[in-house]
Amino acid sequence: MKKVSEHYDSVATVYDKHYDQSQGQIYYNHICENVMPNIPKGKKLLDLGCGTGLFMRRYIALGGEAVGLDISRGMVIKGIEKCSADFMTGNAEVLPFKDESFDAVTSLLAFSYLQNPEDMLEESFRILKPGGSISICTLGKNVFTTMVPVAYRIGEKLKIKRVGMAYFGEHYYREDELTALFDKIGFSDVRVERKSFAHVDLKPKMYSFTKKLEPFVEEKMPYLAFNICASGVKE
Repeated sequence: MKKVSEHYDSVATVYDKHYDQSQGQIYYNHICENVMPNIPKGKKLLDLGCGTGLFMRRYIALGGEAVGLDISRGMVIKGIEKCSADFMTGNAEVLPFKDESFDAVTSLLAFSYLQNPEDMLEESFRILKPGGSISICTLGKNVFTTMVPVAYRIGEKLKIKRVGMAYFGEHYYREDELTALFDKIGFSDVRVERKSFAHVDLKPKMYSFTKKLEPFVEEKMPYLAFNICASGVKE
């Protein structure tokens, strides 16, 4: 995880440019559209792997309260500058909060980095209030994402300073894997589905083309989508 934190420290100043402008913003908005409906509005949220607070800002704008935790101090510093919420540096696998202290937990594009994802889910379950919910989005395993580690290794050797452009040994999930994890922890009403055929790192012309195909792919051929979203409720 040290390598992950060092990388995101180094790209903290360009993170918002990657996900909050142009096609990156469209991509990130689409992810948010699939995470937000699965959590209660106007409540208290904990966002794990919060980055600069992009999702937190959206949640707060809808009348909620948010706390962000990220392993990168550089990202947390930028988050404090951009978002009127509480931020802290830490590991999502060991949460420094009391039992039943949040109404919702989210994690966007960070779950694949976890070395012990079951620990993160157990901790999330612990700090959620009864009736609270968790909603995550991460990279799913398919024919495209199996090639991502190779591209990241090349980018790392070329010393490309770009968000995510490094090899961290991250894990890409299948639907059944995430379902089994959420069920094991005790979440109910577990839902897992694939989203996002148009990935942020595609070239503009290819992104535009895949964006047009995205609704069809998500409905008819979801196994081709890059991201996988999962949610559950603590009864």
